[in-house]
Amino acid sequence: MKSIMFIAPPAAGKGTQAELIMDQYHIPHISTGDILREISKEDTEIGNYVYETLASGNLVKDEITYKLVENRLSKKDCKNGFIIDGFPRNYEQALKYDEILKKINLKLGYVFVLDIDEKRLEKRITGRRICPDCHAVYNINEENQKPKIDSICDDCGGKLYQRKDDNLESFQTRYQMYLKKTAPIIEHYDKKGLIYHLDGNKKPNEIFDQIIKIIGGE
Repeated sequence: MKSIMFIAPPAAGKGTQAELIMDQYHIPHISTGDILREISKEDTEIGNYVYETLASGNLVKDEITYKLVENRLSKKDCKNGFIIDGFPRNYEQALKYDEILKKINLKLGYVFVLDIDEKRLEKRITGRRICPDCHAVYNINEENQKPKIDSICDDCGGKLYQRKDDNLESFQTRYQMYLKKTAPIIEHYDKKGLIYHLDGNKKPNEIFDQIIKIIGGE
């Protein structure tokens, strides 16, 4: 089993696909966000630095992220494949990621790009509502995802809320930033013949079927 990377805009559903792949192929889902949160709990020089940086809302230095990613991917559970999440975020990180994989004798096998209509993403994000108690997620823009009672969680009765960044202005900013930063990454891996485009407008199980066919076809 080869390793997997997803390139997708906000709310495209890459997390759902990562979970399905984990269950199907029994490979770890490596999230740089999770790595940083875990290291921030350690009473070490790096741990304290990461904790303070995350708490202040700033970005961790690339050099630190590179080392943590290398350490995580060097573990035994990654030898038979893994899903990388949240990294690389720009072209420079993609080049460094190539170096890391070469250094620890691993190869990147599949780079899945979730292509999805911008308006569909807009509806997903601006309509998203979350329960603060049981963390259930709803969407008031989708008939089959609306709560039965407006602003009330079906499961526990909690009052639903909208995240501060789930608004149109924030979405457009994030989406344009995604296009700007990921275009060079896609081009980089496309030249290596590693890019596989997926129709992100389809249902999650249909997208997963696309992935299964690609992996099974090699």
